[in-house]
Amino acid sequence: MELELKNLYDDFRDGNTIKAYAKLIEEESKKLQKPINIMEVCGGHTHTIMKFGLPQLMPDNIKFIHGPGCPVCIMPKHRIDHAYTLALQDDVILVTLGDMIKVPGSNGSLQDARSKGADVRFVYSPMECIKIANENQDKKVVFFAIGFETTTPMTAALVDVVIKKDIKNIFFHINHVTVPEVMVELIDSRDVHVDSYNNQIDAFLGPSHVSVISGSKIYDKFPKEYNRPVVVTGFEPVDMMEGVLMIIKQFTQGRCENEIQYKRVVSYDGNLKAQELINKYFDKVSLFKWRGLGNVPDSGLKLKDKFSKIDAEIIYKDILPIQEIEDHKLCICGDILRGMAHPTECTIFGTACKPNKPIGSCMVSSEGACAAYYKYGNLI
Repeated sequence: MELELKNLYDDFRDGNTIKAYAKLIEEESKKLQKPINIMEVCGGHTHTIMKFGLPQLMPDNIKFIHGPGCPVCIMPKHRIDHAYTLALQDDVILVTLGDMIKVPGSNGSLQDARSKGADVRFVYSPMECIKIANENQDKKVVFFAIGFETTTPMTAALVDVVIKKDIKNIFFHINHVTVPEVMVELIDSRDVHVDSYNNQIDAFLGPSHVSVISGSKIYDKFPKEYNRPVVVTGFEPVDMMEGVLMIIKQFTQGRCENEIQYKRVVSYDGNLKAQELINKYFDKVSLFKWRGLGNVPDSGLKLKDKFSKIDAEIIYKDILPIQEIEDHKLCICGDILRGMAHPTECTIFGTACKPNKPIGSCMVSSEGACAAYYKYGNLI
């Protein structure tokens, strides 16, 4: 019998298995001394939660709260303005990943720039930049790189090729961010504009694809220093139900640990070769502004100084805007990204703000919490 893709995930979406886990969760949760709020850090987790109606399978003392798990959602407007400005340069082809094209900055989105004649292209792999550069020798190809640890190795691999082959017309605007630092920020904010001291996070479902690269070791600090257990969990509903059960058992058994549910893919150490490549080309930035969260220390990456000749932020620094733009006054994406509010609490959710005309970044991205609530909210 020919193997089909759905054969690989059918068992992880099996209704009977999901219901069996729901029963185990209900029984185990009766032993809890207090309710538990579980934050899923990844936007992929948020969509699974909504698509499969997992909140309706939880007992009253188990709640999901949504974190900043979408790299498009957390991109501040001034960095989107960078992309917009670069795209409008006559000699530039601006290349990025798909969802980034629709996110509005203060002057418009990259989609708007394209309508004005800008050459903006989205790719599935950064390596496609090489073909674009070869076919357009008279143009500067600027790769606007986004994503968490999951996509950073792909950008590093492209940098590696550009350096080794001495490709003259590919440049980089780096917007990669890292997960552990923002998890700390959500627990214990140091930004004067953000009040995270009243956070309601009791435990984390760790982002699985990030952990494939970085390993689960990056979460060791949370049970040890912050008394928050972490369970690195896969994206399928059976994975997530097992992850929730593992968290509950930690509380009922008096444990606080960093565990892996997604063992079929994630290890403690992660992909060492990918980590080596990232460390070869990137340094941490002292501060990176996250949309709705403010400046988070050591949470972003930049090209090492010795690679400044391909760093678009340095090459085009005289034309890139530096003013930081606030979000729409009615938009509460910041509160949603901090896990302090749900999308339905926003007064413009589903009315003025919809996927075809988004105001906030959480509605723009296919992994955003607002997009998940809008798409799947009528199913539950």
